[in-house]
Amino acid sequence: MLQVIFRVALVLLLLVVWCAALEEAQTKGCVCGYPGIPGDPGHNGTPGRDGRDGLSGEKGDRGEVGSTGLAGSNGAKGDKGELGAVGPAGLKGKRGDNGERGPPGKMGPQGVSGPLGLKGNKGELGLPGPQGPKAGAYYFTYHITVFSRNVKVVLMKNGVKIIHTTDNYQNSEDQAAGGAVLHLEVGDRVWLQVAGGELFNGLFADEDDDTTFSGFLIFAA
Repeated sequence: MLQVIFRVALVLLLLVVWCAALEEAQTKGCVCGYPGIPGDPGHNGTPGRDGRDGLSGEKGDRGEVGSTGLAGSNGAKGDKGELGAVGPAGLKGKRGDNGERGPPGKMGPQGVSGPLGLKGNKGELGLPGPQGPKAGAYYFTYHITVFSRNVKVVLMKNGVKIIHTTDNYQNSEDQAAGGAVLHLEVGDRVWLQVAGGELFNGLFADEDDDTTFSGFLIFAA
């Protein structure tokens, strides 16, 4: 700081001496003085503005391939990706072994009635129905399990229709029943028969379901 003040004072002193010598030279005429002491260098000026960008140079030659770097550590597991497209079907495999035979199923639903067949040969005479051992009043009853088709039965006495029972099959298993009190003489016969052919022969029985027909004497005549 002192050096700066000293330099400024020296410059002012020289300026005063120069001015005085100039005035004296003007009054006395042109008199050559001695050369002054060189002044100190001036302060650095402010930096100039950046110049304009030069033209792009030519592309340099390709450098040599660098050496392989060290293997990096395993990264974190990424998110599960979306489901890919279905691949092509594979070759057909060999046929597997046959499984065990399952239990027998129940009778299926009633099918469509087929065309009328040719008339068959005359069959043998069937067994007669129950015969009353003695005259009197008898009670006959029947309980039918209905499955796969409709049922229509008739209680017969000596070839005469006594009562009819009809059940229209809906689903699963249905039940139908009927009964009557009949007066029988010795030698009279009573039985239950299907009316309407196979379309109304839905009587069914297995290890869990029964179809029965029975009768007993109430009192003798």
